[in-house]
Amino acid sequence: FGEKVKIKLKEIVFIIQSQSNSFHSKRAEDLKRDILKQAADLGKELPTVLLIHQMNGHEGAWTILPLMRDFSVTYGRNSSWIFFCEEDTRIQVVKLLETLGRFDGSKEWFLGKALYDEESTIIHHYAFAENPTVFKFPDFAAGWALSIPLVNKLAKKLKSEPLKSDFTIDLKHEIALYIWQKGEGPHLTPVPEFCTYDVNSYKVDHCATTFSNFLPLCGEPVKKEDVFVAVKTCQKFHGDRIPVVKQTWEREAALIEYYSDYADISIPTIDLGIPNTDRGHCGKTFAILERFLNHSSSRTPWLVIVDDDTLISIFRLRKLLSCYDANEPVFLGERYGYGLGTGGYSYITGGGGMVFSRIAVQKLLASKCQCYSMDAPDDMVLGMCFSGLGIPITHSPLFHQARPMDYPKGYLSHQIPVSFHKHWNIDPVKVYFTWLAPNTEESLNGKKVGYNREDL
Repeated sequence: FGEKVKIKLKEIVFIIQSQSNSFHSKRAEDLKRDILKQAADLGKELPTVLLIHQMNGHEGAWTILPLMRDFSVTYGRNSSWIFFCEEDTRIQVVKLLETLGRFDGSKEWFLGKALYDEESTIIHHYAFAENPTVFKFPDFAAGWALSIPLVNKLAKKLKSEPLKSDFTIDLKHEIALYIWQKGEGPHLTPVPEFCTYDVNSYKVDHCATTFSNFLPLCGEPVKKEDVFVAVKTCQKFHGDRIPVVKQTWEREAALIEYYSDYADISIPTIDLGIPNTDRGHCGKTFAILERFLNHSSSRTPWLVIVDDDTLISIFRLRKLLSCYDANEPVFLGERYGYGLGTGGYSYITGGGGMVFSRIAVQKLLASKCQCYSMDAPDDMVLGMCFSGLGIPITHSPLFHQARPMDYPKGYLSHQIPVSFHKHWNIDPVKVYFTWLAPNTEESLNGKKVGYNREDL
């Protein structure tokens, strides 16, 4: 630290963690234009700004580590830093230069806004169970940076030991683990100038980055009648899980059906004639898709498939869907990956809710791609099928495969969430009313007002 290192803007390579869906790619292009405009206004040589979804058609580019060798080869000589950010990160280029200038770019640095687990969590495979707070990982929304010597080291390591073909569940945590190398590599260095406050917050004077943290809304919310909700259940959960749906979010859905292995008129559930399986529900999910396409009378543009223990805000989902074109094949939710180091595919994890445009369902069923067994994991098979069709998966961090307590507080603080999942050791009704229920905050055009989210 100490003495300032003068760095030039053209020594920074900006990587926007973009997506190919038209709504997202436009936002990323806008951010790129803004960075280049700030550079031009400063009279500086323009930096390189890249959009991840445009890079080398690698299905797993969003997991970033597969790109390290390219980064090292292309920028390893003339650059000092690679700076990553999301499409909604807002950057003050002058402050970013000052901030990076505090670090000696000839050393290995991993910089970011630190998140940590307050208790060990399933989504991190219960890492650091004795003391989860010790391990810090970056909040991508605030931007994060790697010095070129660290990029070169990672590239070298990846050359000698290819990535394991495994699941990608929480990328920011997995990247931090990979860089740390059980103590052989650097820890994340927290940088107070990397912020996730809203651009308009009074707290941002010192910030080099901020985050536009609101629920996207593009014009009017999608009409209630334009969203069909399918709930997957089975007889053994009719008694405990379905009443939670009825007490919480069911009233937000105009069109909702419960699909089970048993027809119960009190709910009512529909028996699709598919026996319940203990593991994946591929057969049931494909039966729901087929029914949506061929038997739901209306031409409803959007389908959402949830589990009976998913907690979801259909009210917020309708706002979010206003940003997507139902005439495009859209497959939306929380993105996970499988085997992306060596090919593999991305998928939308089912518990947080899977959203489909009708055209996506049409293309999927026309392709004849199907379950390799009735109890295959439905979400992974869907990911495989869409990958084969060349239909990209669209990730939204507002969908959640786990409970609020499974995510760092600092991460949830810049979200207006759409869903959570699981009733484990929590009061699901309370979670819904604290985190998801429409309330006064929503009527103030999507701006957050303080409302109490107890430690749920």
